Amino acid sequence: MRKLCISKILYNMGKFALRVFALSVLVFLISRLAPGDPLYAYYGERVEKMSVADQEQARERLGLHEPLFTQYARWLQAAFHGDFGISYQYKTDVKEVIAARIGNTLVLGGLGFLLIFVFALGLGLFCAWREDRTADRIICRIGTVTSCVPEFWLSLLFLLVFAVWLDWLPGSGAYSVGEEGNVADRAAHLILPLAVVVLGHLWYYAFQVRNRLLEEVRADYVLLARMKGLSGRQVLFRHCLRGALPSYLSMMAVALPHILGGTYVVETVFSYPGIGTLAYESARYQDYNILMVVSLLTGTLVIFCNLLAGIVSGRIDPRMRIQNGAGGGEVRNF
Repeated sequence: MRKLCISKILYNMGKFALRVFALSVLVFLISRLAPGDPLYAYYGERVEKMSVADQEQARERLGLHEPLFTQYARWLQAAFHGDFGISYQYKTDVKEVIAARIGNTLVLGGLGFLLIFVFALGLGLFCAWREDRTADRIICRIGTVTSCVPEFWLSLLFLLVFAVWLDWLPGSGAYSVGEEGNVADRAAHLILPLAVVVLGHLWYYAFQVRNRLLEEVRADYVLLARMKGLSGRQVLFRHCLRGALPSYLSMMAVALPHILGGTYVVETVFSYPGIGTLAYESARYQDYNILMVVSLLTGTLVIFCNLLAGIVSGRIDPRMRIQNGAGGGEVRNF
């Protein structure tokens, strides 16, 4: 049994490493084959005044003159030693640039994930309890509309209404000038982007919870529980919720990178200084080194959460463990 557990751990670690390696190769090739000249990110408009010889020397200094395979091998070797190069745009170490912004993204994405996790479960429970009644129908219609609205459009709408017309809330940045340590000011800057993140994902997961609970309500054991004298509310909250929770937890594990990816769009619209804005800027200016690290961070999180969801769901739900071969297969969501 112990050898079996060790072999599964090694198998998952190998699969994780192989996927991250494939992702790094893919991102490296796509970023360097994309149109544009990274010299503009480093030298700006001075590139236009450079001669052909000067441009070649500049490419040589940045390591852009070598074949793609050689460039990737050099980057991979340096990355194993914790050296991800310098940012072409900011002229400083990539790790320093990302460290200055990643906290803002973690705050926005982390709070958004927690709110979605709690509200989706509560909203799904309420709709399942009030199935086909007025409140359930109204919430389903409103939720369907909000879930179909693109996040960038909703962000622009919130900016126009709350930041421009009403002037109630700030429309950009993570804090006002000189107010970096002011918690209240930071909270005010978080309201609009956080509201967009939550509204953009809430109903999708609440709807999944509602449907999963209704499947449990129609199961045979519910009929037996009702025959024993339990009320519909007791059956829903004591038994059906317990049966739906493992699937919900595994789905939310996979949803974490999806929600975090939604924050990237919101950050760009609200000029919120996070990883999403940094990713947009690095892609726009061909800042290869930052683009590689940001893409790898995001992709690694996606891969890790998918593997984790498969393992966790097999551990907390015996039915999934049987279906997936003791938790080693793919996740079976709602």
